[in-house]
Amino acid sequence: MSLTRTAEATASRTANSRWLELLTRAGFVGYGIVHLLFAWLALQIAFGRSAADGDQSGALRTLAAQPLGKVLVVVTGVGLLAMAIWQALEAATGHRAERGRQRTWERIASLGRTVVYLYFAWTAFKVFADAASNSADQQEALTGRIMESTGGRWLVGLAGLVLAAIGVGLVVYGLLKRFEKHLRTGEMSARTRTFTRRLGIAGYTAKGVAYAISGLLVIVAAVNYDPEKARGLDAALHTLREQSYGSLLLTLVALGIAAFGLFCFLQSRYRRV
Repeated sequence: MSLTRTAEATASRTANSRWLELLTRAGFVGYGIVHLLFAWLALQIAFGRSAADGDQSGALRTLAAQPLGKVLVVVTGVGLLAMAIWQALEAATGHRAERGRQRTWERIASLGRTVVYLYFAWTAFKVFADAASNSADQQEALTGRIMESTGGRWLVGLAGLVLAAIGVGLVVYGLLKRFEKHLRTGEMSARTRTFTRRLGIAGYTAKGVAYAISGLLVIVAAVNYDPEKARGLDAALHTLREQSYGSLLLTLVALGIAAFGLFCFLQSRYRRV
């Protein structure tokens, strides 16, 4: 057996591990809790009451401040790490039901999810360790350092363009209901299937809007040489609030993010893992 085949066989056995599946499903629950807290922070920003970062980092810090919160943060981090491993294996050898270019795109998407889940797992463990700095401050400082280097503003602008494209992609992904092919819809009742579809559409659309605005702000930061604009989702939510009818728009985004949180709970039961 060739080295490649041996690696694929090992990855396949790992991907089919019962423990990895259980941890991944637990990770979806933790991911859902983080998004519900994120939605709560967004609502607080909508009405001018939030002191925490309006992003997943702020949500994890809010969770850590509750009774037994740090235990929940660690459990969430472990689950997110399992999700990252699962998606890394999918990127390496998975999506065999797809063919040709479609399988390639699915594997690229899994690679992107791996990065996202790893980032959130790392954030969870930092919050548990009482890391003082917040993600918005870190992103602003990193952007400032990059823009000071040769070609740095172009690099930051490109990163913003990629982030905005991801946001648009999430909106399209949600509106076209492409998430359904990853769900075991045959095990759902008609009512559950309809409810899940609505949560997925609202959730992916709201997240996409938030990420698209974040990307545009990063582009503006690069053009105007203003790192303060590059504070990720926190800046995006505050910018949205400052627009006409901003509180209403931000409330709708918050409800959409909450819908995604509930959608994660359903994924923990029905996602193909």
